[in-house]
Amino acid sequence: MGASRRPRAAATRTTTRPAGAAPSPCRARPLSPPGPPASSTASTTATTVRCVTWWCPCITFGQVAEIVDRGSTSCGTSGALYALVMLLTGCHCVYSCFYRAKMRAQYGLQERPCADCCVHYCCEPCALCQAYRELKKRGFDMNLGWHANMERQGHTPATMPPHMHPGMTR
Repeated sequence: MGASRRPRAAATRTTTRPAGAAPSPCRARPLSPPGPPASSTASTTATTVRCVTWWCPCITFGQVAEIVDRGSTSCGTSGALYALVMLLTGCHCVYSCFYRAKMRAQYGLQERPCADCCVHYCCEPCALCQAYRELKKRGFDMNLGWHANMERQGHTPATMPPHMHPGMTR
């Protein structure tokens, strides 16, 4: 009774396999290091984008449209116009499919798996998420917008005075 119990050290078992033998399918895989997996941040971001796109597609559309338009329209303006078209006509998929076609033309993408308008008509949120992921894969931070992305990438906008037309001549 007087024997003290010591915690046992974890036993490590090494097995030797014959040369060329495949590992046993029953063998346990080594545990990954503690903490979240490396792709959990990307997975969380993707899930967030899907949820936002499902509940309020005008936000995702606005972000995509600003990048595709190269900053000529803001995210807010594009998103508000998308929401207005959606609420008044219900044909928002037609509006967004034009941006998909514009993005395909800019980046040389193929029209797959079917025509742009069919993709947007059948599953608008999926099509918007796909466009969002494509732009993100090309190095854009969708939360920054066009101008901040250009600054981040080292492109500075050209600053020139506006062209002045000559006044009235006789």
